[in-house]
Amino acid sequence: MSDPSPLLSLRGIGKSFLGVRVLDGVALDVRPGEVHAVVGENGAGKSTLMKIVSGVYPPDGGTVELDGTARTFHGPRDAQRAGIGIVHQEFNLLPERSVAENVYLGHEPSRRGLVDRKAMLRDTAALLASIGEDALPAGARVGRLGVAQQQIVEIVKALALDARLLIMDEPTAALADHEVEQLYALVRRLRERGIGVLYVSHRLKEVFDLSDRITVLKDGRKVTTLDTADTDADRLVRHMVGRELSTYFPDRARPDEIGAVRLTVRNGRSRKLRGVDLELRAGEVLGVGGLQGSGRSALARALFGAAPLTAGDITLDGTPIRLRSPRAAMRAGIAYVTEDRKGEGIVAGQSVLDNAMLASRAVLPGWSGRGARTARARELLAAVEVRAAAESQEIRFLSGGNQQKVVLARWLALGPKVLLFDEPTRGIDVGAKSAIHDLIRRLARDGTAVLMISSELPELLGMSDRIIVMRDGRIAGELPAGAAEEDVVALAVGTVREPAA
Repeated sequence: MSDPSPLLSLRGIGKSFLGVRVLDGVALDVRPGEVHAVVGENGAGKSTLMKIVSGVYPPDGGTVELDGTARTFHGPRDAQRAGIGIVHQEFNLLPERSVAENVYLGHEPSRRGLVDRKAMLRDTAALLASIGEDALPAGARVGRLGVAQQQIVEIVKALALDARLLIMDEPTAALADHEVEQLYALVRRLRERGIGVLYVSHRLKEVFDLSDRITVLKDGRKVTTLDTADTDADRLVRHMVGRELSTYFPDRARPDEIGAVRLTVRNGRSRKLRGVDLELRAGEVLGVGGLQGSGRSALARALFGAAPLTAGDITLDGTPIRLRSPRAAMRAGIAYVTEDRKGEGIVAGQSVLDNAMLASRAVLPGWSGRGARTARARELLAAVEVRAAAESQEIRFLSGGNQQKVVLARWLALGPKVLLFDEPTRGIDVGAKSAIHDLIRRLARDGTAVLMISSELPELLGMSDRIIVMRDGRIAGELPAGAAEEDVVALAVGTVREPAA
């Protein structure tokens, strides 16, 4: 039996911004009921391609075909009318409105010139039931829903517009592990309904778990399209980065590379922490695992003074300290790379150089030494290998990996004793992840004490010299380097399990 005719066909798609070629002759197709993954390093052109398919940008060249007919979209609404929906990494929902009101926003069913709320609730409930999500009430207020449920609302919004092709851009970026399984089941139900899915993700495991085919982009060009069943992660990475990655993680610290206790917390308490005790040593990477809401980020924010402890003691190099504000933490030598890079990590409208100098300007205000600080920032941007058109380029135009490197350069300018990383590689491609991992390990080898929070178990296990797992605001247990994934999960969910030998 021959393959079905493509639902979507892209032929020779090209796009330039300010004379820079972002896409060059890209071609791919999506069949009905197929999950077609698109992968590549940050800056490969994935997001631009998705925006062309969804009508945000017009292509400079090439054609977009639906059901074999060339189409020109004059905006996202045009693409929606044609049956193309998109679920962004960052949701576009009204939190004070109900599920049904969000689903039918802008095209509410009406009766005698008035919104027919009963019909809207009924139709939303039917859509939810059609994808196996009938437990989600159509009348529930969206702001009270969890992240996974809000994602379902985004998907149902697209289905309410009769979407036949659904673009999913990093759909698991904000999901906890148990919520990812829920998304998997939903994607499979969409596939069974004959809906084509364009799936963009940096997480190779889910690409292999869900997709039928994979297209690799690099530097705005298509490298190859592969049947998922006929390839593996190593081959895919070679196509993505153009080189071998013999290992995803650098070697862990040797015993002689781990120094004295740098930071201690005793009975640390706050609104989200319930009696935390920990020690962090110079030269080590202490991994922090646990489910979302377990207190991991609350711990990092407490140590940075952003959400201070209400009780308990902290010492740095044996000296008691009070961390009542981020400025106090910075002056003590503590730096924090937040999980919310876009919202808290960068100032999107400022230049690369300005972003790299934010911390030093905050701690060392005034004109004194400004030239030396600028020179140091430039030196560090080069050292961490930031790829930008110029230091004056606005940071929002950089890839996620390069933005993260700028944030790192900012903190390195302070010569921190302790570096707190919260999801250091979230939303970053495989090649950039490897560079960030190498930087983290290099910092530890130079004597920095590193606390690293990660929801990605391979990263947590591959990078950590020691692991603590949090649950309900407490440290549920500690594991040595090389622990099994099952041991981390058992501690995170409260299951009794003997650690692997």
